[in-house]
Amino acid sequence: MAKKDEEIGYAEALAELEKILAELERADVDVDVLAARVQRASELIRLCRDRIGNARTRIEDVVGGLDG
Repeated sequence: MAKKDEEIGYAEALAELEKILAELERADVDVDVLAARVQRASELIRLCRDRIGNARTRIEDVVGGLDG
């Protein structure tokens, strides 16, 4: 059973993205699967961006607390 996106860590999402990219770069990619893989890649990119944004906010909070 696949993990929910909320349970997937950044590194795991990135690894899945790399796997999808490798699949899409193959000459024999199945067109029937292509749309689903691109959709999943889009979801993973969104998840990674959200995780990066959240980490940036937390880091800024910590650094801001050091100044005060």
